[in-house]
Amino acid sequence: MNISVVGTGYVGLVVGVCMADLGHSVTCVDSDEQKIAALLAGRVPIYEPGLDQLLERNVREGRLHFTRDLAAGLAHSRIVFLAVGTPSAADGSADLSGVFAVAGQVASHADGPVTFIIKSTVPVGTADRVRAYVTERMTHKVDVVSNPEFLKEGAAIDDFLRPDRIVCGVSNPEAQALMESLYAPLLRTGKPILFMDNRSAEVTKYAANAFLATKISFINELAQLCERVGADVDAVRRGAGSDSRIGPRFLFPGAGYGGSCFPKDVRALIDTGRQAGMEMKVVRAVEEVNERQKFVMADKVLEFFGGNVAGKRIALWGLSFKPETDDMREAPSLNIIQRLREAGAHVVAYDPEAMHEARRALGDTVEFATRPMDAVSGADALVLVTEWNEFRSPDFAQLKGLMRNPVLFDGRNIYNPAEVRAAGVQYRCIGRP
Repeated sequence: MNISVVGTGYVGLVVGVCMADLGHSVTCVDSDEQKIAALLAGRVPIYEPGLDQLLERNVREGRLHFTRDLAAGLAHSRIVFLAVGTPSAADGSADLSGVFAVAGQVASHADGPVTFIIKSTVPVGTADRVRAYVTERMTHKVDVVSNPEFLKEGAAIDDFLRPDRIVCGVSNPEAQALMESLYAPLLRTGKPILFMDNRSAEVTKYAANAFLATKISFINELAQLCERVGADVDAVRRGAGSDSRIGPRFLFPGAGYGGSCFPKDVRALIDTGRQAGMEMKVVRAVEEVNERQKFVMADKVLEFFGGNVAGKRIALWGLSFKPETDDMREAPSLNIIQRLREAGAHVVAYDPEAMHEARRALGDTVEFATRPMDAVSGADALVLVTEWNEFRSPDFAQLKGLMRNPVLFDGRNIYNPAEVRAAGVQYRCIGRP
């Protein structure tokens, strides 16, 4: 099939590249001149393992194209994936200006029927609003499908090509048949494609992300309790997670969740409840716990030094909100750095992939090291924030030798406390004695 994808951010680019890899002819459209220029030159503007190789192959084989010209994209296809950003507004609601701007442009350029497939995460009722908005502006038939994405940054290609499920909100049999045809290559393993109404599909996306965020905030709050009562949160999560009704995934204490999805979607779900006349009490608590958790590691450092870190050199390993991505959006490292700097500390940081994004966010307020051990040289403390694989097995004896004050704050509980202490390094973690 011929497909157009509007928006070449994280979701749109992955969708476009993977659809091309399934054999479709795909044109990706974006108004960002620099982004399109980079893609035309074969440079991927985000870090996602394997995406650059897939992009290069599908461009070479003529299935994948990039343009700033929306009219050219529509000339290529009547199937339009909407994958533009829906950032949080000041009140927590999702900003849909990008969605309606694209819908209006498509309506003005289209000279035939169009099927909109909304991949952007949007509040309940958006598909109905887009359908009404476009129908008023064009005489041709319009279908709107809600097709939320469930891609994990760092594993997006595998998630797209081997999905747990595909959710489609449709309003007629023709749209259902189209989606079945589009995704047919991904259904051979027996994983379900779930058809429902548009509004249920929109809520499904928020429900999934909010529930995963709930598991994270729940175990983080339990970790705080474990510290107070002398329990070990690792033992607790293994015991609770072994229950098949609960499961072990996302039950790992840490520095809080971040990224482009969980924070934004939790806030949007809270706002959706508000607009519907109800308070989402559980989801609001999830957000409150997470905002508190983002400062926990900085508070542990301050407590260790008696509240005085003025002039201290504090090293950070990991800046992105999770491993295998360069995404700094709402990363806990930003909160940790903010609190330490406000207390007078000098922060030196290292991340394998997110340094360029971190520089955009932090400027020259932080010193950036070129290697992990360069960051800890002369440091008064080391804070592990993001559990990249290269941080998992450091030479603790070397750490001790390089640091002015050998103390390690493990923000992801990835180290064996006995091993760290045996090397002469003091150790602090989350929720463990």
